[in-house]
Order: sequence, then C-alpha cells, then structure tokens
Amino acid sequence: MVLPGKETDDLASWGGGQDLSAWEALMWRTGNDYRTRSTGVVVEMLDTEPDWDRLVAAHDRLTRLVPRLRERVVEPVLPLVTPAWSPDPRFDLSYHLQRVRLPGDGSMDELHALAAQFAARPLDPERPPWESLLVLGVAGGQAAYLFKPHHSLSDGIGLLQLLDLAHGHSREPGPTDLRPVPEPRRQESPEGLLLHRLADKVVGAPGDAVREVFHVASRLATDPIGTASEAVKFAMSLRRVLTPPDAPHSPALTGSGSGYRLDTFDVPFDGLKAAGKAAGGSVNDAFLAALLGGLRRYHEKLSLTVDYIPMAVPVSLRTDADPMGANKFAGARFVAPVGEPDPEARIAAIHEFIADARMEPALGFLDLLAPVLSRLPGFVLTRIAGGMTGLSDLQASNLGAVSRPLYLAGARVTHIYPMGPRPGIPAMVAMVTYDGTCCIAVNFDPDAVVDATAFAICLREGFDEVLALAKSG
Repeated sequence: MVLPGKETDDLASWGGGQDLSAWEALMWRTGNDYRTRSTGVVVEMLDTEPDWDRLVAAHDRLTRLVPRLRERVVEPVLPLVTPAWSPDPRFDLSYHLQRVRLPGDGSMDELHALAAQFAARPLDPERPPWESLLVLGVAGGQAAYLFKPHHSLSDGIGLLQLLDLAHGHSREPGPTDLRPVPEPRRQESPEGLLLHRLADKVVGAPGDAVREVFHVASRLATDPIGTASEAVKFAMSLRRVLTPPDAPHSPALTGSGSGYRLDTFDVPFDGLKAAGKAAGGSVNDAFLAALLGGLRRYHEKLSLTVDYIPMAVPVSLRTDADPMGANKFAGARFVAPVGEPDPEARIAAIHEFIADARMEPALGFLDLLAPVLSRLPGFVLTRIAGGMTGLSDLQASNLGAVSRPLYLAGARVTHIYPMGPRPGIPAMVAMVTYDGTCCIAVNFDPDAVVDATAFAICLREGFDEVLALAKSG
C-alpha cells in the first residue's frame, strides 16, 4: 500500500467535510437492519502473498495521511442535526487490518464464502466504519485483500479514488514518504455536536433566510414565467421519479433474506465496449443488457415467462468541484425489459432510459428529503427506507475503471471484484474495469435465488450473447 505521490491536500481532504451530508446520515442511521445495510466489500486478487510488515506499515501511514480513515461517526444526543466525523481516540489498526488463512483447498468458492461472511458481519458503530482482511492460502500461491467500507464513507467513484491513493506503482517499495501528516480534526462529543451545530444554525439562519428571499424575489421579478415553469417541471419530474416501476416482482427472485452469496467472473473490456458501440450504446448499456439477458435465460430455465422486472441503477451526480470521496449519487428505477430476446433492442432501451434519467430535474430529490427523513426515529426511518429499497428485484452498478496497475506490499493486484451492498433486494451486480478486464461481482440472496448454479451459468451466457454483437458488427 505504498502511496503513489498524490498531493497532501488530496489525501487530507478525501471524504469531504466534517459533517455527514443528510443523505450520508440517512444511510448511516438505517445501517442496523439488513434491508437497509449499505456495506460492501472490495475483493482484490493478488498474484502472491504480500509482505505483512510492509502492509501494516503502509496502512498505518495511509490512515494518518487520510484522516477520514481514523475517524468515527459521532451522533448528537438528539437527532436535530446530522452526525459528524470525529477522530477515534482509541483507534486500533490491529482491529481494522487482520489476516486469515483459508483452511481448505484455497478455491474461489472458498474465498467467495469467506467474503460473504465478512460482508454480512456488521461494522462496529463506535469505530471508523471500515475493516480489511488479508486472505492467505489462495490456490496457486495467490492471496486476496478484502476491504469493507460503509457507504457513508464514499460512493463507488470515491472508492476508486481511494484505491488509487492506497496502492503502489511497483512491487518494490517507493521512496520514503516525507509528506507531513495533517492535524486531526477537533474531537466531537454527542452533547457538544448538538450544541455547536444548533448554535451555528441560529447564528446563520437570519442571513441565510434573507439571502434566499432576495434570491427568489429577484428571479420572480426578472423571469416570473420561467421561475414558475421550472417549478412545474420539477414537480412533474418528482412525480416520475417517485412513482414505482410499473412491473410486478419476478417469481424467480422472491424474498429478501439477510444472507449473502458471492459469485465473480470476468468479461473482456474491449469486447463489451465494441458490443455496446455496435448497438449504438455504451459499455454501461452493454453491461446492463447482458445482465437482463442472463436473467431472461434464468427465468426460461425455471420455465417462467417474465417480460419486465423493476430494476435500479445508481447515477453519479459528481462534478469536478466535488471533493474526493464522500457520496454524490442518486438512484434511478426503471422497468427493465428482461424478456426482450434481442440484445441490440435491450441496449437501445437501456441507453434511452439512462439518458432520460440523467436529465430528470428531480433525480437527486433525496438530497431535499434526507434532512427531514434523517431526523425521524430510527425504527420509523428504517421502515421507510426498507420499503424504498424493496421496490426492485435487481440493482446494478458500473463503478468505472482503474487507470493503472496496482501493487500491494510487493504483490500485484490481478483482479478487483466490487461486492456491492444488497439492501433489501434479491441481487446486486457491480463491475469495475481493471487492466483490460471487466471484473463482475454478483451479491445475491441465497434464499431468493433457488438454483445458484443455473443463475451463475445464465448470467455468463447473457454476457456471451451481448459480446457476440462485437463479432458480428
């Protein structure tokens, strides 16, 4: 985990400001229930076993240069303000970084089972919300590194930024890192957090209110029709965003238990990109179309005919002005054409939906509701959030690409599998592109998928079906 030479300011600012956003607070406060738990695991495959002492030293240095990794979430005594990040006065690296050896044959199935158990174990809310595990004894002299962050730390793009910060450029140790360690933030207590934030609100409220009134009045005076038109457009967009997908749940993906099961496989990036281009779409469109093709085959395997299912995809709201890390995304739900046999038609339908979703004025509506929702009692909040997550049968996310080879304490990273959170849905599929390969991880509920072997085979066949477009195009 040798650092690749980023500026100190980049490292120190990863994760954003001290206060959780209302959206992050919402994810944090609903994390006790499996239906709303937002913890994922990144599984890195290593070509050899890394040097343990180097790995520990690198983690120690990284967590000092990226203060967020040594901070825990402090809740106010009353949920009138959002939680805040505060240095953990008892930070213990040996708790957050551990190592185990697979007891069996070191197969991928054994590693998958361990990763699923690791993902299912809740994080300690009194500590910084992440854990990592070095797994030894993987077949062929390999090893694996598992990193489990809470979603309140970052979204997928921010997580890829952290991967870049946290890995070296070669097997050999880099030059001695002489960058100064940033000063830790002021520690917050539950009582002090409430008093400080309420005081800030009282002081700032009059000026903020006056500025908002003048801003609205100015817009109304200069463009009354345009201002009213924007309000109507937003209201109509909000109605579209809030309306659940008009599709019944699949009878083949029933139930939403607390169990986790992991499956991973690889697809060539160039082939998936060419397939998307051949059908007038993108890599992401081809990725989603391949998943739907696999689900169609799985339904046919079970002698079921399903034309559409409700599906959800995250859409990034991040801009260049946003800090590294933190969360800048919104969820979009749509009626997925799982029964469409033509992969080109699926790609076209998905491309149109994604384009329309990005243009919705109300796409980030939860940023408006989250400040209110996050102040509700925990059991009420969990019930509301659980009902929202349970609206979909499948969630899929293309996190993006890692732009360079990664090394970890003398070992080369060969694959990166993102085991995404599975809050209240039967299956979550996520993809990271690394070293010319699309690394795909399927996190599914073993109670909902009755034939796991057929499910795995059908998903791979769905990708083969889409990849064939590149060969015929």
